[in-house]
Amino acid sequence: MARIAYVNGRYLNLAEAAVNIEDRGYQFGDGIYEVFFAYRGRLIDEALHFARLERSRQKIGLEAPMGEAALRVVMHELMRRNRVETGLVYLQLTRGVARRDHAFPSPPPRPALTLTVRPKPEPPEELSSWGAAAITLPDQRWGRCDIKSVNLLPNVLAREAAKQAGALEAILFDEAGVVTEGASSSVWIVGADNILRTRALDQHVLPGCTRAALLGDVAAEGMDFREEGFSLEALRGAREVFITSATSFVKPITRLDGLPVGNGAPGLLASRLYARYLARLKEG
Repeated sequence: MARIAYVNGRYLNLAEAAVNIEDRGYQFGDGIYEVFFAYRGRLIDEALHFARLERSRQKIGLEAPMGEAALRVVMHELMRRNRVETGLVYLQLTRGVARRDHAFPSPPPRPALTLTVRPKPEPPEELSSWGAAAITLPDQRWGRCDIKSVNLLPNVLAREAAKQAGALEAILFDEAGVVTEGASSSVWIVGADNILRTRALDQHVLPGCTRAALLGDVAAEGMDFREEGFSLEALRGAREVFITSATSFVKPITRLDGLPVGNGAPGLLASRLYARYLARLKEG
């Protein structure tokens, strides 16, 4: 069956879907995006994702092409047409088509909205084979990583470096040696003091939706937790390291820069949080 995309009000075969060459997303990266995980027909943490999309939209002064309720209808219809119940819905919103000029066009063009969907396997039942390797790299991204912009070249280069090193993710650190986040994920550690940590939100990190949802699980589990920055040294000496995102769920990092993390197996706290995450998926 041909894959179907949504492009500016039309459902089209993916091979026929196209945007104008003067779309500002193509010319300038003048746009934002969001990725939703759908599980058995339900959009997971959808309120968090829609809120982040709205925040990014407002931060760069984009008009909304439709309301949230209508957008939700489009997403479910796209899933239906592609016969995808568990998978990823990718949404991209740009400033639209205008003569190439850096300043915002006046009057504003109609924003361009595109969506695609693809199947993704359900999360595994347990973590024994879900671990991954990561490398560390200097953070070379722009200064407003809290906006989910389509400007992702530094992230692409970081993930390619990880791939070339036989790893899944690149964990980034700033000029002071403080960890920011992964190239496409939030980063958590469990230190020698058995305290769970993830960086507090600021303009240098994306407010991860899976991260936000997991904070409730952390509280429910009664874990000793601190939302604070940690150094590259603390990362490398951690008992556990794991990443979270809509696509990686809760994924333990069992090797870092070629060396084992802890005993080289998924850790206890990551396993507990993953179990709660999986339970939330199944309970709806």
